[in-house]
Amino acid sequence: MIKKERLLKILEEVNKKGVININDIVAELEVSDMTIRRDLAELEKEGKLLRIHGGAQSIESGIPTERSNTEKQSLQTVEKEEIACLAASLVHEGETLFIGPGTTLEAFARKLTKRRIRVITNSLPIFDILKDSKSIDLILLGGEYRPITGAFVGSLTNKSLENLSFSKAFVSANGIHNNNISTYSENEGLVQQIALEKAMKKYLLLDNSKFNKFDFYDFYTLDNIDYLLTDTQTTPKQMEPFITLTCILSSENLK
Repeated sequence: MIKKERLLKILEEVNKKGVININDIVAELEVSDMTIRRDLAELEKEGKLLRIHGGAQSIESGIPTERSNTEKQSLQTVEKEEIACLAASLVHEGETLFIGPGTTLEAFARKLTKRRIRVITNSLPIFDILKDSKSIDLILLGGEYRPITGAFVGSLTNKSLENLSFSKAFVSANGIHNNNISTYSENEGLVQQIALEKAMKKYLLLDNSKFNKFDFYDFYTLDNIDYLLTDTQTTPKQMEPFITLTCILSSENLK
């Protein structure tokens, strides 16, 4: 493929997908990593795309923005309920759980209000869901508050986590791509990274819209996750790149 055709193909892909990954383009076009990086630099210089860490972003899509907790509440609601039921079925009496921030995890927390467990969270919405439970020993981690997601983050949160251990940690993300699990905020990612490292079992809750997507900050690798919990709308094709990395469960497993 000549250079002109290669540049047109890169533009076509980035404008179609919004964001592209260098490794994917290298594999598709069968050229070197350095060639693609030079192509991206040239296209950026011409004002045709925007380079980001690990890839490029379409000018047409604008700079990615982080959706607020409120905005996410109305998205993939059926799928979140499926995943929440599946996750709740894996919780046993007497366990100590870490539950990270996110609307899927909030749906999960609503299934736990009558369980005899201990829950540690850095999410204010999850604390609010569980605070009136008579059976849950609930701990809210403090730190710097992020109003957009309702999460506490930063050095105080991280230091608190380093002194704790969990039976299970349940986290979510904005996407998985190759072996990487990513989110928008580095600070939120670091909290989840520490919590996962302190857990005996690690669970990632992800609906079908998050497969083969990535965001700004990679905070963990999929091959270090014990179980990926997803919904019944996630297709075998979506799962295929990840089935060798972790055990994938959907609510089909409850039937």
